[in-house]
Amino acid sequence: MNATLITVGDEILIGQIVDTNSAWMGQELNLRGIKIQEIRSISDEHDDIIRAIQASFETSDLILMTGGLGPTKDDITKKAISDYYGVGMTFHTPTFERIERFFEKLGRSTTPAHREQCYMPTNATLLQNKMGSAPGMWFDEGGKVLISMPGVPYEMKSIMTDEVFPRLKERFVTKPIAHRTILTIGEGESRIAAKIEAFEEQLPDGMKLAYLPGLGMVRLRLSATGEDKVVLHELLDEKVKEIHAIIPHLIFGYETQTIEEVVGELLKQNGKTLGTAESCTGGYLAHRITSIAGSSAYFSGSIVAYANQIKESHLNVSADTLKTHGAVSKETVVEMVQGALTALGTDIAISVSGIAGPGGGTPDKPVGTIWLAVGDQQRINTYKLNLGKDRLKNIQYTANVAFNMIRKFILTENSSKTVAEISGDLTE
Repeated sequence: MNATLITVGDEILIGQIVDTNSAWMGQELNLRGIKIQEIRSISDEHDDIIRAIQASFETSDLILMTGGLGPTKDDITKKAISDYYGVGMTFHTPTFERIERFFEKLGRSTTPAHREQCYMPTNATLLQNKMGSAPGMWFDEGGKVLISMPGVPYEMKSIMTDEVFPRLKERFVTKPIAHRTILTIGEGESRIAAKIEAFEEQLPDGMKLAYLPGLGMVRLRLSATGEDKVVLHELLDEKVKEIHAIIPHLIFGYETQTIEEVVGELLKQNGKTLGTAESCTGGYLAHRITSIAGSSAYFSGSIVAYANQIKESHLNVSADTLKTHGAVSKETVVEMVQGALTALGTDIAISVSGIAGPGGGTPDKPVGTIWLAVGDQQRINTYKLNLGKDRLKNIQYTANVAFNMIRKFILTENSSKTVAEISGDLTE
């Protein structure tokens, strides 16, 4: 079955808030076998709401609408819905009494607006809202269902969990949908697609593969629809193994894992500790590492050596190296690793130095030139990135590359020093 999500509110259209409701509902409904046909964001206008309902029911059996149920004058969703169905409005005493009790506990009284809020379309089945004053509403007419809920995310989620999902299960028969997400790093979408092209062409009916690119990463999402959920999961597991056999070196995890989580687990499994020496990333690597609970088991600390004098005094980078090769160089990041290993007393260290932008570049070292190094007392591997001019993207992309370098460093048995230069394509 198909569903359309409608968000009501000028605050979304003008970018004042971000519509997180649709993302959450889409994910949850998909897991229950309901396909999202369309997502609409519309203004707080009576006619716009009616037109959106009419258009959505042309392609969908189910509409889930959020927003416009509050006590203020711009909250007109209920009136628009009642006009769409051609029914009147009825005062709902239990709702008003509940609002009164709530405000009594706060030592406050209700306003006329709160009383006005309790007028509901006469054909509505009310859905209990344990987290707020406005109940949700369920309409079932002509074989199609419209659900209207408050736009406050925690109120919407409460109504969906307690009221909507159980009712949808009884009202509609859906086919199971199952997913597997494969997390890759190190190559772009087009290159991965070329490697697994034959695999993708042989996918069975009811199964599809989606590419979800990020900064230096691509998520591969396998989705399958069928009659038997157990069979679907077994088939997806089999296909995941087939993809792994083709691109094992690019896969770092599955589902909701992050690269920093995976690196942390590898460090723990191998009994290794890690330290960071950061210049252009300004502590961003350390931030992501320490965002993982329990990272103190393997992360010793970081030296943010933004200025050259800190590179010299805290990481023992040679003044001659800085003068001859510059702060953004292979030689400097190698010495930063060596200095971090000593200063932080770790088994492994990662270093970063570059020109994150948007200014500061030179003809020899343009904005986006970033050097990284990872190593221990026996070997050091270096990488050079040539990125764009967006400072934040450069930092985030570099961090992902850094974590992948650590991952590969731990996994590899190669003990020789290597230098690789790559071009980072932020569009892939």
